[in-house]
Amino acid sequence: MIEYPIRLQAYLAKSGLGSRRSCESLITQGRVKVDGRTVRELGTKVEEGQSVFVDDVEAKVSEKLYYYALNKPVGFVCTNYDPNEKLYARSLINIPDQDLLFNVGRLDKESEGLILFTNDGDFANKVTHPSNEVEKEYLVTLDAPITKENMDLAAKGKVAPYRIRGYEIVGKKQVKVTLTEGKNRELRNLFYELGYEVKALIRLRIASIELGTLKTGKYRALTSVELRSLIKQNPASK
Repeated sequence: MIEYPIRLQAYLAKSGLGSRRSCESLITQGRVKVDGRTVRELGTKVEEGQSVFVDDVEAKVSEKLYYYALNKPVGFVCTNYDPNEKLYARSLINIPDQDLLFNVGRLDKESEGLILFTNDGDFANKVTHPSNEVEKEYLVTLDAPITKENMDLAAKGKVAPYRIRGYEIVGKKQVKVTLTEGKNRELRNLFYELGYEVKALIRLRIASIELGTLKTGKYRALTSVELRSLIKQNPASK
């Protein structure tokens, strides 16, 4: 049960509008109205029965929380709306409350692999907040043979501003790379600086949650064991 009064950003997060931080941005941008009045103050609380709208679309909280893992195909975008796009990753999760879901972090259009979806803003914040240093593992295929010397440069932070947590060369042109932050297109930019072109990029793991045998375009609910493990590894950010 939702306990009222509830902070506006928490209300929005429980309505599937994004993580707590992204919902705070919606408020400060003046895109949120409570009972018809634009609200920009983050300390605002919502009482039971009040109406909340974002960009003139009503936000409705859900009592049920969802946690899904999706194997995103290449060509699908991790956003809930873009007038220039037609293929949305969220559309692959076929549940009645699909509209409540939002992606936890991002995976660019040209990349594939594991991405999480939820309507739990607090959970999303724990996974994405930089201070929690959640590991993400990728399989990267390059256009030229990989050298240990180049990977060591990346691991030691010599290719500013990018730095990887670890790596394992698994083929002549393939390497597994672990990150803890994941700036926009970080791996593609990193390998570009090292003189490579990324031909394929697959996310294999987020913390203890693995892609495993999940087929491209398919999804599954996270298990209670996975959820407990992830939350235990990454306590709430301060």
